[in-house]
Amino acid sequence: MPRIIVTGGAGFIGSNVADAYINEGYKVAIIDNLRTGKKRNINKKAKFYQTDILNKKELREVFEDFKPHFVNHHAANAQVRLSIEKPLFDAKNNIIGSLNLIDLSRQFKVKKFIYANSGGAGYGEPRKIPVKESHPIAPLSPYGASKQVAEQYLKVYNYLYNLDWTALRYANIYGPRQDPHGEAGVVAIFAGSMLKNKICKINGNGKNTRDYVYIGDVCRANLRATKIKTKHHSFNIGTGVENSTKKIFDLLKEEIGYKKKPIFSPEVPEVKRICLDTNLTKKELGFKPKVKLSDGIKKTVEWLKKEIA
Repeated sequence: MPRIIVTGGAGFIGSNVADAYINEGYKVAIIDNLRTGKKRNINKKAKFYQTDILNKKELREVFEDFKPHFVNHHAANAQVRLSIEKPLFDAKNNIIGSLNLIDLSRQFKVKKFIYANSGGAGYGEPRKIPVKESHPIAPLSPYGASKQVAEQYLKVYNYLYNLDWTALRYANIYGPRQDPHGEAGVVAIFAGSMLKNKICKINGNGKNTRDYVYIGDVCRANLRATKIKTKHHSFNIGTGVENSTKKIFDLLKEEIGYKKKPIFSPEVPEVKRICLDTNLTKKELGFKPKVKLSDGIKKTVEWLKKEIA
């Protein structure tokens, strides 16, 4: 039975990914400090280690105890605004924390390191849409920069020590377990407000676009990345389709039966338009998303109704 460590396995994305591995027959260990993750998200079939990726001593003990064949790294500071306010905090978690795991993976001869990276935050303002993996890396936030630095370390460790790795550059992920009270994730935030009959706030004029990919599809991408040997190491995980913030609002409004109008607030500094080119992902990983945006929104709303009830 293959053994895999999933960091951040109590969070929105990490917990869903951990579930997918367990359903696929993997033995899973979850590492999470529970700063933002929730203990209730942790699969009972997983072995849970409550520790921080900055604590290399405890991380080493986890590797010694669990003896992983693979590492799937989702633990991170994922809050863009916090990275701007506290760039050193962001760098410690996303660079030093990642390097701790990468170096231990080398020492313990891990077969493959799967790294959750950010597509939108790493590429910056696109020169051409959809954005290919070959697009220049031009982050607009400390978060975008720190996530890219860890990917560069993986390249170095592959060159020096032959550590195999795959980076999944995510688009905007949505679905069950996403926090409706978080900083990011407009699907969950809008749906949470609508279900409580509160006013929704849209930054800017609502015309900014993003590439929205459902969590179930993201889980399938992680499974493929773990199993498949590829020529390239970095892959966009998205749909290749732009959808505006206003369209997301309108789809949720129709699904929920919400009547209120949104408030448009001053625009925040961020990328105006983006979606990810997925041709390389289809060709080498054999992966393409299956869940339509309308169906994914329906599933997300159904889950949130149970949470909020």
